[in-house]
Amino acid sequence: MTDFFDALETRTPTAREAALMAALPGHVARAQQATSAFAESLAGVDAATITSRAALARLPVLRKHELLERQKALRARDPFGGYSAIGWRGLRAGQGARRVFQSPGPIYEPEGDGPDYWRMARAIYAAGFREGDLAHCSFSYHLTPAGAMMEGGAHAVGCTTFAGGIGNTELQLQAVSELRPHGYIGTPSFLKILVEKATETGTSIASITKGMVGGEAFPPSLRDWLRERGIEVYQSYATADAGLIAYETPAREGLVLDESIVLEIVRPGTGDPVPDGEVGEVVVTVLNPSYPLVRFGTGDLSAVLAGPCPTGRTNTRIKGWLGRADQTTKVRGMFVHPSQVAEVVRRHPEIGRARLVIEGEMANDRMTLRAEVASTPTGLQDAIAGSIRDVTKLRGDVQLVPPGSLPNDGKVIEDARSYA
Repeated sequence: MTDFFDALETRTPTAREAALMAALPGHVARAQQATSAFAESLAGVDAATITSRAALARLPVLRKHELLERQKALRARDPFGGYSAIGWRGLRAGQGARRVFQSPGPIYEPEGDGPDYWRMARAIYAAGFREGDLAHCSFSYHLTPAGAMMEGGAHAVGCTTFAGGIGNTELQLQAVSELRPHGYIGTPSFLKILVEKATETGTSIASITKGMVGGEAFPPSLRDWLRERGIEVYQSYATADAGLIAYETPAREGLVLDESIVLEIVRPGTGDPVPDGEVGEVVVTVLNPSYPLVRFGTGDLSAVLAGPCPTGRTNTRIKGWLGRADQTTKVRGMFVHPSQVAEVVRRHPEIGRARLVIEGEMANDRMTLRAEVASTPTGLQDAIAGSIRDVTKLRGDVQLVPPGSLPNDGKVIEDARSYA
């Protein structure tokens, strides 16, 4: 028994970075050649030149709402909107899809061939599951891919799985008491329901001593509550589009990145990477030839956590889920987007970070751009106010503040209005 799923987890950071950058040109070329969507959005890009993070950062970010819009527009011809390199007879991408799933939107996601397609094994292994264990899986097995994602990872570890799915609490509790699984895989809220129901009915679920959860927030209070009842639980961060992005380890210090992910943290509303430690949107390039996403914006906020994981895993760590990046709001009947705030900032190089604060009451609101500047040249405040009017078609005040004054929470639009 080892503490690591494989040797990739303990590569030197230099070796890992070299391998990821070496893989980028082929990945971008695959996206261009095998998918109509990336052939269009990356037209004119020489894939052979995408060999660094700086080069990658010059490519456009694909955000989930754009993926959904393209899927809807092309649904009659291609339910994947041209982003998948696999499909079935009748689609441009041809064959190769083993399953297809539907997430809210609806957004359709393909599953390709091969074991552990979504690469969940690392997260499940880090949570303590080992070959020969029985894992009780209570993620959904229909429509959405969560059940298949987790089951594929558990099988790659060598576990047997019980396909519990969602709901049917009494039947699942009976299965736990009779099958005596070693661990639980599912949402944290349903595990809490099972534990409470077991206590209420006097049913023994003592066999469950570990768990791997996802799909919801997993607050420390719930983690400690489960630990007090003999269950040590870890969390994973995955999406139906990208598969595993990062996972918790026994160190419980942030989440370690998966080995097939090129991570960027960008300023919300832009494609511009922020310095390590600053909160921004999680953007991932997923080295998956079947669904070759390039700079996919998850819409989630996080930040890089400095230093290596104390467990010996050497990949980059992130702080976990810190909120949503899409802070679009409506002001005086008009939508204001993070990308508009970014455009105002772009027009004035003197600005470091900025936050648009909406205050007052609905229908009687006011907005103020709080901008960090190192110096205040004459006329800068009025010039910024002019850019706000030009970009948003709304009037806004400008407050210039010293660098470091704004919170490091990834917010570029703060809705502080009273809705009473």
